[in-house]
Amino acid sequence: MRSSRLPFALALALSTLLVPLASGCGGSAAGADGPRTVTVTVGYQSKTINTVTAGTLLRSLGYFEQQLAERGRRDGVTYEVDWQDYATGAPITAQMTAGKIDIGSMGDFPLLINAARGKELRQPTRLVSVTGYNLRGGLNTIVTAPGATYASLADLRGKKVSTSVGSAADGTLVRALRRAGIDPASGIQKLNQQPSVGASALQAGSADALSQFVAWPGQLAYEGKAKALYDGAELNLPTFHGVTVRQKFAAERAGVLDDFLRAQRKATEYLRTQPVAAAEAVAKETGLPAEVVYLYNGANGIATFDPALRPELLAALKEDVPVLKDAKLVGDVDVDAFVDPAPLKRAAAEPDYPAAAPARPELWLRNEPATRTFDTPAALLKALKGAGTAAVRAAYVPDAVTGTPWFADKAVWVAEGAELRAFVTPAGAKSYVDQHAGSGARIVGFAEAEGIAS
Repeated sequence: MRSSRLPFALALALSTLLVPLASGCGGSAAGADGPRTVTVTVGYQSKTINTVTAGTLLRSLGYFEQQLAERGRRDGVTYEVDWQDYATGAPITAQMTAGKIDIGSMGDFPLLINAARGKELRQPTRLVSVTGYNLRGGLNTIVTAPGATYASLADLRGKKVSTSVGSAADGTLVRALRRAGIDPASGIQKLNQQPSVGASALQAGSADALSQFVAWPGQLAYEGKAKALYDGAELNLPTFHGVTVRQKFAAERAGVLDDFLRAQRKATEYLRTQPVAAAEAVAKETGLPAEVVYLYNGANGIATFDPALRPELLAALKEDVPVLKDAKLVGDVDVDAFVDPAPLKRAAAEPDYPAAAPARPELWLRNEPATRTFDTPAALLKALKGAGTAAVRAAYVPDAVTGTPWFADKAVWVAEGAELRAFVTPAGAKSYVDQHAGSGARIVGFAEAEGIAS
């Protein structure tokens, strides 16, 4: 009778091939007494900078690894973190539903697609925390080329507009066009492009406008390669980024998920208490200008950081579902079933941070460890002129209506007697002037605004 045993050499070869398959995403390399190495795979977007407390900043601070090292000493296990960087949320979802990424961070619209794909492919995921948010929607902006003469969104009718379909920026574009009376499907020529491709298309003239999420609009404006046409905060609908986890991983490695959420809370605390240092750290990791990072993540930045699953954010998420359904990107999504508040409650017992306060004008001078804040835009401009161009890194001013911070020298200024107001877009400034024509309100250039302030 033929033996069922494999020859020793063949058995050894097969065992060598199979060992790596036992480790990897949420997996273990087994020793004689059980698992010895566990790899946790985290998908993040380094340049989507209001995810930094679950990605770029968290990675640079090493807080998650520190938490896992403590757990490993207790468990007798070596934990390793595999950080995987992506440009958008879509590939993170693809890897999660393939069981190859355990924890991921992405925007609100991609989160819904994450929920839908996870259910379809029987790899369910859960939303467990928030990274950064803006209660009015100011994290997304539509920009045009610096020399473009478009005065408002209505001027984009029939034009080529680049965005990333299925992203929060695409959601802003769709909603904004509808409010302007333009059919998002037929009223423009939509170009479905990665953010970097869209930015290049705008500069090359093959796209008339670009609708994107952080940090692309701010970066292009800062570099003089674009100007704002539409402030997403005009929608007055919250937008946010959050952390999603594979349900299977959350069940099997609940303690590891807790460690991640504790580390995220610690990174959030670092960002909130040391915003300049955090901006410098993220800039170093991403290659983005620190001044752009601070526009979004600073003390008075566009994004507010808090892991809490705020009711107003979850309510907004439910309002996003019909937009994605219309685009045939998802069917019905049960948001309540997708959200799991238990891990955050278990891991981070600290009280929630207070809701975002109105932004204040802010000045960042060279060689100073902290920024200066002011009560009025005029006070900022007076200090800015007094400091001199060479001493200034950046100056930020909130939009007079939406509250969205913008670079002071890129804003549109309105003078009303001795009072000065700043706006992100020409349309916002014109609307204010039209409503206050009797008071002598007028649009002025940045230099004239500085002169009035002085």
